[in-house]
This record gives sequence, C-alpha cells and structure tokens, in this order.
Amino acid sequence: MQVVHRGFDTIALSIQANISQELFDLLSSERDRAEEERHSVPFSYGGADFDLLPHGGNGYRFILKGGPLDVTWFFKKPNARDPWGIRVSVGSTLLATQGLGYARSYIDKTLTRLGIRFESHQVSISRADFCVDILAPEFELVPENFVIHSHTNRADYLTAQDDIRSNGKSGQFTSVTVGKMPGRQVIIYDKRREVIDKKKPIWWDIWNANLERYDLPPLDSSDPSSSRVWRVEVRAGKDLLKDRWQIRTWPQFDAMFGDVIAEALKKIRYCKPDLDDGNRARWSNHEIWDLVVGSSDDDLLEMRSHIDATSVKHVHRAEQIRLISTQIAGLGITLAALEDTQESELGNYMDSVGGKLAENIRADPERAANKLHEAKNRYRFIS
Repeated sequence: MQVVHRGFDTIALSIQANISQELFDLLSSERDRAEEERHSVPFSYGGADFDLLPHGGNGYRFILKGGPLDVTWFFKKPNARDPWGIRVSVGSTLLATQGLGYARSYIDKTLTRLGIRFESHQVSISRADFCVDILAPEFELVPENFVIHSHTNRADYLTAQDDIRSNGKSGQFTSVTVGKMPGRQVIIYDKRREVIDKKKPIWWDIWNANLERYDLPPLDSSDPSSSRVWRVEVRAGKDLLKDRWQIRTWPQFDAMFGDVIAEALKKIRYCKPDLDDGNRARWSNHEIWDLVVGSSDDDLLEMRSHIDATSVKHVHRAEQIRLISTQIAGLGITLAALEDTQESELGNYMDSVGGKLAENIRADPERAANKLHEAKNRYRFIS
C-alpha cells in the first residue's frame, strides 16, 4: 500500500458581507441574458472572470463558477437585514493542486476585485473535507469491519452502528459511508472507479506527480489490478465544526482542525477482525487505516501535489477535445447509417461530411463566426 495523495477535498464558507448595488445590477442584467439563452454566460468584473449560471439556488440570487479550478461563488441580493450574503465553495481540483493557502488567498483576492470588504471574524467555515488516497489494488472493502465505539453519543455527532451505507458492484463493495452530514461522515470508496465513471482525468496526474516524488513508477490507468486507488475521506459539517469544536474562523480552523480529523479516525475505525475476541473495540486497525492516521498526524494546511494551473487547464482541454471528437465520430457514423452507407464506403463518406460542413459555414459565415465566438467564451478558461 502506498499513499498517493492527501489533502483537503472541499472547503465551504460564508462571508458576512453583501455585494454592491452596482455589481448586483450588472449580474441581474447578465443573468437575464443567461436565462434567455438557457446557458451560462461569461461575466467579468474588476479583473475577475466567471461563468454566470442562468439560475440561482438555496436562497442565493446568483451562482458563478471560476473555471476548471472548481470554485463556486454564491451571492444574495443585498439586504441589510441579511448580512451573510456570500458563500464560497472550493472544490477538490484547486485544493489538490494548489493547496489550502492558495485557495484562501484566491478567495480574498477575488472578493477584493469584486469590491467586497470584510474582516477575518466575518468568515464562517461551514464544511471541510479531508482525504487520503491509497494505492491498494488488493484491498477488499468489508462494511462489517468498521468499528464505532459504544460510548459514542449524539454530542459527538456520530450515529448508531446501523447508520452505515454500503454500495457495491459486481459482488464487491465499492464504498461505505458512516455518519451523517452536517455532522461528521467517514467514507471509504473506490476512487479509481469514480475518476473513470465521472471523467476526472486530472487525478491520474495528481497521483503520478506524488508517486514521482518518491521515485515510483506512474500508474497504468487501464490496469485495475495495479492502479486501484481507495480514498478515505473525513467530512466535517457545520454542526461538528461550530457546535462541538467552536470552529468558525480561519484562526480557529488552523488551530483545531487537525484534532477534528484525529478524533474522527479514532472514533470511527476500519479494523482487522479478531475471531477470538468478541469485543470489537479491542480489534486492531487495518493497515489501510494506520496509513491514513499516519498521513494526517502532521501539518494539514499546505498539502498539495504541486501541479500548476496551466497543467490543470491542459488536462481539461485534452479531455474536452477527446469527448467532442468522440461525439463527432459517433454522429457521423449515425448519419452514415441513416443514409444507408455501406461499411466499405464509410471512410469516403466521412470525408464528404467534412466537405458538407465547410459548405454550411461558407453559406452563412456570420452565423458560423457567432457560434465560434460563443464556443470560445464557453471554453475560455481552458483554451
């Protein structure tokens, strides 16, 4: 077994501030356009670039995304009676490649560009997920091997032994979740399967970058027998952070979050069953759990894979090109079938499709130019 990544996976926080009336008016105008066109539209303000979604949600009027680094911004309509008008959710890509320190700086700089001022005590952290990825091709997940100590009670935001959800595929368990949000959850799941199923190729680069630091060979993504990666993830929701640990601000988070993780991994354990001992609390940790505990003992705040933002964009662009090329080929073959093309004629037919597309562009160059401009805007973060 080998640790191939460790770090934060999600950070969510609220800001006790509101956007300006000027920014609200601009966002309202652009959201109307997004609703009319039924897709996200590019939005820039103060040197910050976003994609503005055509809808809001969860009480927020505007939702904006900041490109492939996976940061989402939520803004309410300015209201003096509701001062907590901003929410920020930082996803795994930015945290894994750039680190938490970069994410915090990025949030502060972006809000400054938007003209939003706030003090450190006006930040309220509502969720933080920490994960450890372990290369363990031969590991088999057994839900019954989880041990939750009997003295645990509701004040610890842990649930009863029967609150364990399991998912399996092909006769094997691929994930087990213990606990509930917004309290505490501990999860083990097959991260390799998720990366493939949800098309997240950047994780192969993250894992391989970390393996390279230990002079270990890269993973062969096509071979599950040598590239199976399991993730152990601790999710701390607002009830756990605020009610039990009194963690709201960044200084409190810096001082105590390591203890939050240590307690979670002590109170919820994945163990090696001892058939001679009926007291599950005395079972020893499985090797994979000891690796996770050891990986979370030191400073958690600046872990990253040292992949730069340009590399992240390159991977996203390459994946989009691959997906769209596959779609084009599939549509061309479907069109050939509808026009009763024979297999021996398929190559020539596809050449002719390219000619027909060129004719369409020449027939209406203005429309084609507008479509090209729209596509460039849609993919501007990775182009």
